[in-house]
Amino acid sequence: MDTGRFGTDVYGERLRAATAATADAGLAGLVVTPGYDLRYLVGSRAQTFERLTSLVLPVDGEPTVVVPRMELAALKDSAVMELGLRVRDWVDGEDPYAMVAEVFGGGPVATAVTDAMPALHLLPLAEVLGTVPVLATAVLRRLRMIKDAAEVDALRKAGAAIDRVHARVPEFLVPGRSEADVAADIAEAIVAEGHSDVAFIIVGSGPNGADPHHECSDRVLQAGDVVVVDIGGPYEPGYNSDSTRTYSIGQPADDVAGRYAVLQRAQQAAVAVVRPGVTAEQIDAAARDVLAAEGLADAFVHRTGHGIGLSVHEEPYIVAGNDLPLEEGMAFSIEPGIYFPGSWGARIEDIVIVTSDGALSVNDQPRDLVVVPV
Repeated sequence: MDTGRFGTDVYGERLRAATAATADAGLAGLVVTPGYDLRYLVGSRAQTFERLTSLVLPVDGEPTVVVPRMELAALKDSAVMELGLRVRDWVDGEDPYAMVAEVFGGGPVATAVTDAMPALHLLPLAEVLGTVPVLATAVLRRLRMIKDAAEVDALRKAGAAIDRVHARVPEFLVPGRSEADVAADIAEAIVAEGHSDVAFIIVGSGPNGADPHHECSDRVLQAGDVVVVDIGGPYEPGYNSDSTRTYSIGQPADDVAGRYAVLQRAQQAAVAVVRPGVTAEQIDAAARDVLAAEGLADAFVHRTGHGIGLSVHEEPYIVAGNDLPLEEGMAFSIEPGIYFPGSWGARIEDIVIVTSDGALSVNDQPRDLVVVPV
């Protein structure tokens, strides 16, 4: 496998599946501009500029890439050439939107566009097609949610890499150092352990741990602090890790240990009910019910999880009100947390993949409250 993408056969199958899903939706085709959908379909990391680059995928007709001549080099690292897709390059003064319409045989025609398409392309495209396209989310969402074997392998490698980082975190949590100091060490470790980049780092010590989206600050770590560390990043070919563990600098107070034990049971309960046919909201309820039974319902202030893949946050969302039945191959986080403003917080997060009869966790670091000696 190329370090930047999967084998050509993977993308060929995805294009066939996307075309079939488009036909099932009663649409004439897809127009996909740079973003995660384009990367998913052909492995392209092209960026969006004021000049139109798009994959035009008609239900009836030849898949075509419309691209500025000056951006042709951006296709070389994708699977476009190996797939044998038709390429129509254009230069300033030509109308790329008319080229898209020609692939569909003119307009008006019902098409779908990726949700990453800028308005500066959507509006002229709608004009030339004679109708406003719909979002391709409904067409592509299931394909993106159900991970194939190559994606599962990539997520497992990403999970193992971030586990190795968490194994090193205790050495960084030294009283007298700032959260920012710790975050800098973690950033180096994320790359050193195989990630291509750092997506995010949360180091929430003491009262900062009660803010679920705290990043890092100049607060100095102290003995007795509970520290939430939530970290992740892309691992080639671009699939993300995301894992949270909670640390105690020195032995925790009895109330901290007791409440953390409840949180640990909540996370275990949610993982235990994962299997095909169970709904996303049932996973959320499994974690929430454990916390509520111990009087901690109000301390859990966010959803239980989110899907993950090329994007850190994508469908399915593990939240109350989402009655989507789980299917084998779906990948998402299970990350209940408890937060006590002005005092401390804790979260446990693993990425799991739905199997035929349960859940496969890509994270194996211990889920206990990690006590860092002082």
